[in-house]
Amino acid sequence: MRSHRIPLYAVFFAFLLTALPLLAQQSQTGALPTDLDDYVARSMKTFEVPGMSVAIVKDGKVVFSKGYGVRKLGEPTPVDENTLFGIGSNTKAFTAAALATLVDAGKIAWDDPVYERLKGFEMYDPYVSKEMRIRDLLCHRSGLGLGEGDLMFWPHTTFARDEIVYRLRFLKPATSFRTTYAYNNLMFLTAGQVVAEVSGQSWDDYIREKIFLPLGMNNSNTSNSLFNAAGNWAYPHSKVDGKLQVIPFENLDNAGPAGSINSSIADMSKWVLLQLNRGKIPGSETHLFSEQASRTMWAQQMVVPVSNLPDELKNLQAHFAGYGMGWGLRDYKGRKLVGHTGGVAGFVTRVMLVPEENLGVVILTNAEETTAFDSVLFHILDSYFGGSTIDYIAAFKAHDDKNKKEADETIAKASQSRAADSKPALPLEKYAGDYSDPWYGKVNIKQENNGLVLNFERTPKAIADLQHWQYDTFKAHWRDRTVEDAFLTFALNPDGSIHHFTMVAVSPLADFSFDYQDLYFTPVPKK
Repeated sequence: MRSHRIPLYAVFFAFLLTALPLLAQQSQTGALPTDLDDYVARSMKTFEVPGMSVAIVKDGKVVFSKGYGVRKLGEPTPVDENTLFGIGSNTKAFTAAALATLVDAGKIAWDDPVYERLKGFEMYDPYVSKEMRIRDLLCHRSGLGLGEGDLMFWPHTTFARDEIVYRLRFLKPATSFRTTYAYNNLMFLTAGQVVAEVSGQSWDDYIREKIFLPLGMNNSNTSNSLFNAAGNWAYPHSKVDGKLQVIPFENLDNAGPAGSINSSIADMSKWVLLQLNRGKIPGSETHLFSEQASRTMWAQQMVVPVSNLPDELKNLQAHFAGYGMGWGLRDYKGRKLVGHTGGVAGFVTRVMLVPEENLGVVILTNAEETTAFDSVLFHILDSYFGGSTIDYIAAFKAHDDKNKKEADETIAKASQSRAADSKPALPLEKYAGDYSDPWYGKVNIKQENNGLVLNFERTPKAIADLQHWQYDTFKAHWRDRTVEDAFLTFALNPDGSIHHFTMVAVSPLADFSFDYQDLYFTPVPKK
């Protein structure tokens, strides 16, 4: 079981952490940390990260750009500034910028109804279908739950982008429209389809033509299907059954606008310089997007709840948090931070902007440990900002260990309390058959070798052996161990036939993109 993966494409704000700090000390002020190489190396060793690259831009210049470690575990090829990593949800800011170019060109407005710009767009609620604006797609306030619908592209599925957008109409909202912040990838996928519809180009081609090429991001791309073993690519790594190992690249083409870009710190430095220069290419008179568009994307569109940290962590306490359009917002030591994280299978990344300091940081990694890059990030920020600091590596490691221990205890408690001697209400063959969920579609359960096997037909990796847990609940133990296990519970009709089954993740640390809880499968009538 994968014990700790970042929620896919999630915004992971450091102010939500509850790490235990060591004694605070004063940091140097206004400069690169003198111990950065050693600090990065210790972070990588502590959190088991094979490769990391770090870039810092300040006052319109790249002042630091360096790769650390290796591209692939067990091989000596080093990471350098041109090594490509999957940047995950840091893609979202590119999608917002693409829409900003169309706003500047007068082809759309931020508050245009989506259905007017994207033929066939429809949500579950007819009111939301009519009222959803382009702006709403970019700030996680659609009313859908956290990660709802992500199983239509994660793990890789055979759904096309337009097919996923069509199926939005079957996703029941979790809250009222515009009332609650809930991170959601499908709205950004929809935003990318708006780019395609309005521009007449695919989202991929538009990003390449309007952003990558003008900025000179010549090595960046929008699909890991372009991976070449001879090229300068980092390989994805994850802990599978507790052991760090190389895992396959996860194809995210059908989720492209939400998280499929691959880039390097050399290229991402150009992107950060553009952002800090409010859309104007440094050293040029060319604007990719206007200063007004920049201010709009960085303006708070939704409030994000802030957790109160203990006194020992008061230097990390945020006073506000929010989400703009493709960017997360918070304060730190009196400065406004504009940033995002990204997570896809085997990679987690961080981009952070400090506009009033004209400072930007990019950290790319080829493992799934967010605390590795957050340790490095806040060490860098403290060096520039001054004031109190802590040993973030030790603090976040203690936090990680605590979370993992609590998760293991939760799983162990569930195992100990189950009725292990109970039996299913029906013979196993009665559970076999085809089932359908309104938004995902069809799955199949077959009887094999005196057991049951679950197959998500549109998700090639999703084949699970159903292990009896208790009563009419089974544990879906996926044959591909990069997929999070789930409990599957059948509900019966009064006559003993199956009414439906639902699912929920086994581990409390499971990716929110494994949104099993949003599924509701009913038997498909036999012809």
